[in-house]
Amino acid sequence: MTQIAAVRSAFPPHRYAQAEITDMVADLGGLARAQRSLVDRLHGNSGVKFRHLVFPIEEYRDVYGVGLSNERYVGAATELGEQALRSALIAAGVLASDLDLLIVTSVTGVIVPSIDALLIPRLGLRPDIKRLPVFGLGCVAGAAALARLHDYLLAWPGHTAALVSVEVCSLCWPRTEITTGDLVVSGLFGDGSAAVVARGGQAAREHGQSSRSGGTTGATGGPRIIATHGEVCPDSNDALGWRLGSEGFRIVLTTDLSDVIERELAAVVTSFLARQGLTVDDIGIWMGHPGGPKVIDAVQHSLKLPDSAVAVSRRSLAEVGNLSSASVLHVMEMTQAQGPHPAGSYGMMIGLGPGVSVELILLQW
Repeated sequence: MTQIAAVRSAFPPHRYAQAEITDMVADLGGLARAQRSLVDRLHGNSGVKFRHLVFPIEEYRDVYGVGLSNERYVGAATELGEQALRSALIAAGVLASDLDLLIVTSVTGVIVPSIDALLIPRLGLRPDIKRLPVFGLGCVAGAAALARLHDYLLAWPGHTAALVSVEVCSLCWPRTEITTGDLVVSGLFGDGSAAVVARGGQAAREHGQSSRSGGTTGATGGPRIIATHGEVCPDSNDALGWRLGSEGFRIVLTTDLSDVIERELAAVVTSFLARQGLTVDDIGIWMGHPGGPKVIDAVQHSLKLPDSAVAVSRRSLAEVGNLSSASVLHVMEMTQAQGPHPAGSYGMMIGLGPGVSVELILLQW
């Protein structure tokens, strides 16, 4: 068993309405009149109302090229990751020195040593903490890394572990040879981080006993992870991904993405639930990756869910945009805030990303 002790998000202080960011994208890309009309329409239909950026809008003109962008990424991502994890540790009532494993996932920049190593002195983590940096899973990485955290805590039930997902998407927006796909993603992605602190079964029981005796404080009402499953949809590798060019990372995005999700997701979910003796109707709480309006629609249509099941995902997209790997964890935080949820309630986290890959996490309160 893995007990979720806390999940917290962190965002840069610079928050802008979608229209302001649309103007920024048009200005930096030098868009012609036809493209400007297109970007207005695409951004207006994105389901995004606000986004956070790591820098004020006026500074982005001076951040250009893979070297400078990645240099700025390192500082911003480390700071955001620290904020999210520090907040989650406090909410969970866990000391930084008590963490046994730290997983950090990010796909919007590269650094060696990785961000997890940089967080050790900043947070006072033990120098012998186990570390697992994750790169290459894209938007699905938040859910996939949480599944790997669960695997670890099954093997080490007396341990406490943390996951940090941090993305600085604004540093990856292209400036030259702008495609329609570029304009789509420039209207969706924002900057932010999310962190999860979780305990293994033994550690959760010991914490509960200590809390009842008045020895400690901290969150105990989060869900527990029951089971996980990951799957790559066949013949879908070209639907979504990154390619590295002279400007840095650029999105690979086709119109097939939502079609693949709508076509494949139901079978993956129902098969996974059947192995747990459950059906879609048994799930009362859904936490889906807010990849964009069409992605959310595809999830809803594939599983035949009511509007209420995807309402939190749509609200996350509207308030902060798509945070790539951190998004589904932000949805989990928002879902937790809506509680308390009835004891015994089942929840399902759905992570989606390049592959096209699906990561499922079954939870119970």
